[in-house]
Amino acid sequence: MFKFIHAADIHLDSPLHKLDYYDGAPVDDIRQATRRAFNNLVQTAIAEEVHFILIAGDLYDGDWKDYNTGLYLVSQTSRLREAGIPVYMIAGNHDAASKITKTLRLPENVHLFPSNQPATHTIDSLNVAIHGQSFATPSVKKDLSLRYPEPVPGYFNTGVLHTCASGREGHEPYAPCTLEGLRSKAYDYWALGHVHQYEILCDDPWIVFSGNIQGRHVRETGPKGCVLVTVDDRGRAEIEFKPLDVIRWEIVTVDSNGAESGYTVMDRFCNRLDTLLEKNEDRPLVVRVVIQGETTAHSELLANVDRWGNEIRAAALDTSGHRVWIEKIKFHTRLPTSEKDLQTGDGAMGELVRLFDEYSDQPDLLRGLSDELMDLEKKMPKELKQDPDRIRFDDTQWLKSLLAQARPMLIQRLMQKEDSQ
Repeated sequence: MFKFIHAADIHLDSPLHKLDYYDGAPVDDIRQATRRAFNNLVQTAIAEEVHFILIAGDLYDGDWKDYNTGLYLVSQTSRLREAGIPVYMIAGNHDAASKITKTLRLPENVHLFPSNQPATHTIDSLNVAIHGQSFATPSVKKDLSLRYPEPVPGYFNTGVLHTCASGREGHEPYAPCTLEGLRSKAYDYWALGHVHQYEILCDDPWIVFSGNIQGRHVRETGPKGCVLVTVDDRGRAEIEFKPLDVIRWEIVTVDSNGAESGYTVMDRFCNRLDTLLEKNEDRPLVVRVVIQGETTAHSELLANVDRWGNEIRAAALDTSGHRVWIEKIKFHTRLPTSEKDLQTGDGAMGELVRLFDEYSDQPDLLRGLSDELMDLEKKMPKELKQDPDRIRFDDTQWLKSLLAQARPMLIQRLMQKEDSQ
C-alpha cells in the first residue's frame, strides 16, 4: 500500500484582487493565505506519511515581484526532502509566464516535467509510473494528452495534466482534452489542474480536478484543498478531499420573499449565517451577501442602503465573534406588484410598463441604450471605473438586470404619487 497527494493551482503569493478597495478588509491575512495553505499542504503530506506529491501546474502566479516567493518554495520543499517525500510537478500557464522560475534551483526531491514532450518518472520501489508534460508557453491550445506514453505494464500509472478538459466556465481553454481520450490511455489515475473547483470527472479510472488550495476572491467559494489518494496492494485507489484553505470565501443568499420589513430580512440573514458558521467550523470567512426576492420591504431597503448594509455588518460581527468579514452586500429585491392591469392599461402607467418590457425583450433596443450611455461612463469618477462591480453600460445583460431592478421601484413611486393626489 502507498499514499500520495494530488494538488494543483497553488498560485503562491497571488496578488489581492482589488481587495484594498473594501473598507476593513483583512488584507494582511489574505495576502499570506496562499503561503499558509501551502504550509498546510506540506504539513498534511508529512502527517499522512505520503510517498510522493503531484502538483498539476500553476505553482506560481505568473512572474514574481522578487525572489522571496522562490525562497519560500525552496524552504517548504526542503522540509519535504527531509521527510523523504519527492515532488513531481508540471508547469501550467501561469508558471510558463514566469521568467524567474526558469532560473530557480530547486531541491533534488523536486522533479519538473519537460515542456518539449511528455516524459515518465518511475518509482520502482512502489511500482509507480508518473507521466506528464509542462506548458512551454502561457497559452497552449492543443491536446497535450494525445502524446502521453503508453502505461508501464505492472505499474500504477498516473497522468499529470494542466487542462480545461472539455471546457469549464471561467477558465481559459488551455490544453483541451476529452474524458474519452483520457480513459483511452488506460492510466490508473489522472491528476488534473487549471480548474479551481474540486471535481471528480470519472471514478473508473479516477480522473480528478483537485481545485486550488486557497480561494483568492469571491468567485472561488467553498472548501479548497488537495486530494489524498490511497492505493492498496491490488492497485485499487481510494480518494479523500483534504481542506487546506485558511480563509474561506462564501456567498450568502438571503430569500426575502414575503418579508414584511427590513428587520425580517435581517433575521433571515442571521439564520443563514448561523448555518454557514456551523458548516465551516472555526475557519475565518469572507462573505458576500445577496438579498433577493419579492418583498414589501424593497423600498425600505433601497431607500437606505447604507443603513441596512451596516446593520448586516454589525450582525455578522455580533453573530460570528469577528470570524466573518462582509466583502460586499447586494440588494436584488423587487416589489411584489401585480402588473396584469398595468400591462393592459391605456394610461401612462401601462405605457411605461410596456416600454420596460420592450427593452427587456428586444436586444437591439438594449444595444441602442448602451451606446447612448457610453458617453456618461467617460465622465464617471475613476474610483467607480476601478470597482470590481462597477457600472457596465457596454454590457447589455447588466443593463437588462438594472432595468429589472428599476422597474418596480419606479412603478411603486408613481403609484404612491397617484394615491396622494
